[in-house]
Amino acid sequence: MTIPPSPPPDGPSPRPPHDFDAIYAGDTPPWDIGRPQPAFERLAQAGELVGQVLDVGCGTGEHALLAASLGHEAVGVDISPRAIELAKAKAAERGLEARFLVLDALRLVELGERFDTVLDCGLFHSLDDEDRERYVRSLTEVVPSGGRYHMLCFSDHQPGDWGPRRVAEGEIRVAFSKGWETESIEPAVIDITFDSAGALAWQVAATRM
Repeated sequence: MTIPPSPPPDGPSPRPPHDFDAIYAGDTPPWDIGRPQPAFERLAQAGELVGQVLDVGCGTGEHALLAASLGHEAVGVDISPRAIELAKAKAAERGLEARFLVLDALRLVELGERFDTVLDCGLFHSLDDEDRERYVRSLTEVVPSGGRYHMLCFSDHQPGDWGPRRVAEGEIRVAFSKGWETESIEPAVIDITFDSAGALAWQVAATRM
């Protein structure tokens, strides 16, 4: 597989990796729990991971590795080179076949591939309004009709002001109103490193129309 080295001249500029490399180089980030999120493990147990699987905003790769452990062709992408290095190391240590690539989630078309299942834990809620629109368009370019998108994101029901931007159910429905059918938005929990109760979240399932 060849990834173009740069976008077309009239295309959007890639986003910088911000400070995620520094975060991964320091103490373990709160979202990096060293195992898959239980909500996504339940999806896997229910047979909801099908075909080729993309773990978008994969961090250190737990969900791509979950898919790979079940025999799926799995790809993980993240904007942080350091996170991708760590994901590759995990794959080697566990003897699992998964591909990990440094790539902006707003530019998924550069993969030149199509995915039957997409997993997103914690990416959507990190994007501003404009980038959310670009992200959904990016997903639309790589998911064929009938493909499914599963997301965990911070809920607006989570109290306090720490952590990422909270997301309301209505925002999710608006974001996926074109080219997608939002099948379910259910209350869930994202496990985090510093609080055994986790963080209140939405678990979303959407199908590409």
